[in-house]
Amino acid sequence: MARPARQSMAAPIGRFVRGSGHHLTRSIAAALKIKLHVSGIAYRGPEAILKATGDPMTALRPLVLACILAVPLGAHATDATVTDEMFVTSDQVDLNQFKWKKRPLVVFADTADDPAFAEQMELLRALPEELERRDVVVITDTDPDARSDLRLKLRPRGFMLVIVGKDGGVKLRKPFPWHVREISRSIDKQPERKREIREMKERARGR
Repeated sequence: MARPARQSMAAPIGRFVRGSGHHLTRSIAAALKIKLHVSGIAYRGPEAILKATGDPMTALRPLVLACILAVPLGAHATDATVTDEMFVTSDQVDLNQFKWKKRPLVVFADTADDPAFAEQMELLRALPEELERRDVVVITDTDPDARSDLRLKLRPRGFMLVIVGKDGGVKLRKPFPWHVREISRSIDKQPERKREIREMKERARGR
């Protein structure tokens, strides 16, 4: 007895898509138009492709590709904004403006060419999300001749990494570069950070 032929799902799906035609294409295009505009990608509707080919599936291909590309581009733009706001120089800020708001992480060196300074900045920029999660702002000072208020207060010698708490007190000094994981562990041991973690857990349970 002959087995019944297995029907491919491609034909019914194809008929459905083509039957939906313009409505399907335009609905997806409308949704993507907003997404692509926000992501900074130039948008051109599928009408020209649809008119030339008569095939909605062909018209959808560039839109699907653009959608895939739009997500990482938007994410990178957000990351860049966060990083720019997180890293500042000592002449731009005053420690008092961060009290009870941010945890200043101060990186001193006698010159920006100091290998220890370059290594520390590379480590910090590699994991900005960990710093952001702990409300860290990175302040750099590589000009001892400027005698900034921050330098006069903390009195570094050559390269120095200083962790300042939200209360304005110095929590830790290191004369060598430190990995973000070590910095994070040090911050998480601080009483004010422990309180923040406890409060976040309580809010999560209350949802």
